Amino acid sequence: MRLRPFISFILAQWPWIALASSLTMLGIAHGFERFGGLAPCALCLHQREAYWIAAAIAALALVARRMEGAELSNRALNLLLTFAFVGGAVIAGFHAGVEYKWWPGLPSCTAGTAGAIPTDLLGALNQPIQVKGCDQAPWIFLGLSMAGWNMLISLKLAVYSGLSVFYPHGLTEKSDV
Repeated sequence: MRLRPFISFILAQWPWIALASSLTMLGIAHGFERFGGLAPCALCLHQREAYWIAAAIAALALVARRMEGAELSNRALNLLLTFAFVGGAVIAGFHAGVEYKWWPGLPSCTAGTAGAIPTDLLGALNQPIQVKGCDQAPWIFLGLSMAGWNMLISLKLAVYSGLSVFYPHGLTEKSDV
C-alpha cells in the first residue's frame, strides 16, 4: 500500500474530512446516549463542544476554499482546526485521567440530577434525570474508556489538521513523507 497518495488525498480534502469526522464523532456520542442509554457527564458534553467548534471551522474553511486567492485564510482555518482538535484531545485526556482516578474532576462532575429537557415532559415531572459522575467510565474497549478513545481520535485529527496547514493541496512530489 502506498501511504503517500492516501495522505495526499486526506490533506487535499481536509476541510471535508474534518467536517465529516466531527459530525461522525458527534453522531456516535449521541448514539451511545440515545440508543446505548449512556447519559453524558459534564466532561462528555465539553468534549462534544470541541467537535461542534471544529465542524463550524471546517464548514467555514469549505466556504473560504471557494474564494479566489484565499490561500492564507485556508491555512489559518486549518490552523484553527488544529487548535480545536488539540483542545478536544486535552479535554478528553483530562476526562480519561479523571476516570482512571489519576486526578480529581471538576466540581460539575458529581453524579446526580441534571436540568436537561426531557422528551416526556409530563412523565419527567416526578423523575429527575440521572447523570453519572465524570469519574465513572461506562464503556471500555481494549482497556480505553470512551474518553481515552476520543483523545486518540482527536490527536489524529489534530495531526492531519496541522499537516494541512503546510500541505493544503496534498503532498507534492518534492515533499517527503
